Amino acid sequence: MSDFFREAVKQMTLLHGSEWAAVMLALVYLVLAARNDIRCWIWGGLSCAFWAWAAFSLYKLYVDALLQVFYVLMSVWGWYSWKQGGETGRPITRMRRKEHLGLLFGGSLLSLLVGYLFARYTDAALPYLDAFTTVFSVLTTFLVIYRKLENWLYWLVIDSLYVYQYGSRGGYLFALLFVLYLVLAVAGYFKWRKNLYLG
Repeated sequence: MSDFFREAVKQMTLLHGSEWAAVMLALVYLVLAARNDIRCWIWGGLSCAFWAWAAFSLYKLYVDALLQVFYVLMSVWGWYSWKQGGETGRPITRMRRKEHLGLLFGGSLLSLLVGYLFARYTDAALPYLDAFTTVFSVLTTFLVIYRKLENWLYWLVIDSLYVYQYGSRGGYLFALLFVLYLVLAVAGYFKWRKNLYLG
């Protein structure tokens, strides 16, 4: 474990300014999202913009850069969606069983397809796991936009897998970041659940 933290600290010292900005702004986004604060979308959009720049220019990860641009657009949609419903905004609601089944079935099929394509045609590391976390991250973003309480439960699974995914590839700083995301996801779930029953 001490090697894990030493490597994480070493990686922190090597981060570019855009990466620091992306990470710090992402944390602000998560804290505000957990508090059900509409301003989270501003910080989330800024974080993704910095991350898109870093992915494109520093790492040459063009697909990830496009994913971050997608998230920037989703932040605009998220802001608009949360503004709907008057002064208090869109209410927090629960997912129905058929919504869970549709999400899990469709997301799993898409993950298998994307994983197969990346395993077959690229040298991607962990193609199926990477596909699963990416596909379900995108789908779960829509649950956040539509204020579905269960989005936080999906994030718990996704972020747990990200801890393994980055940790197994030596990305200890990002693994640590996702551990923090797990804590915030738990806090977000209980805060939203309280708001659901109070509302």
